Amino acid sequence: MPSQPAKSLETFPNPAPHRDYQIHMEIPEFTCLCPKTGQPDFAVLTLDYIADKLCVELKSLKLYMWSFRDEGHFHEDVTNRILDDLVKAAKPRFMRLTARFYVRGGIFTNVVAEHRKKGWKPQAKVELAEFSPQSNVRG
Repeated sequence: MPSQPAKSLETFPNPAPHRDYQIHMEIPEFTCLCPKTGQPDFAVLTLDYIADKLCVELKSLKLYMWSFRDEGHFHEDVTNRILDDLVKAAKPRFMRLTARFYVRGGIFTNVVAEHRKKGWKPQAKVELAEFSPQSNVRG
């Protein structure tokens, strides 16, 4: 039986809950409808998160995103709704959803929504020098 859109999100246990590590997902085919005109809106969604005890399962995420295809939503509403649903399901330490909507009427819309678990603080970012073979040559 073919897959159907669904509002449920599934999770699985974080394989490394002792570590903060970034999970990055790009969803290039998000669609919903303009609530004013009924015309389709297209967006690229970028999901970045640091899991706590759970990770988001990809097939359920795909079916969840598909469920918005025939629904009317303002860009700000749908971005925050998706973030809220993901946070409710996965309870991450940190999550950021960036929605980059394609041009409509000469205007691009980007909406960025974030969640931080109470008390969670990010670790300091480590910058490493780039290595190139020429930098290791002795003259």
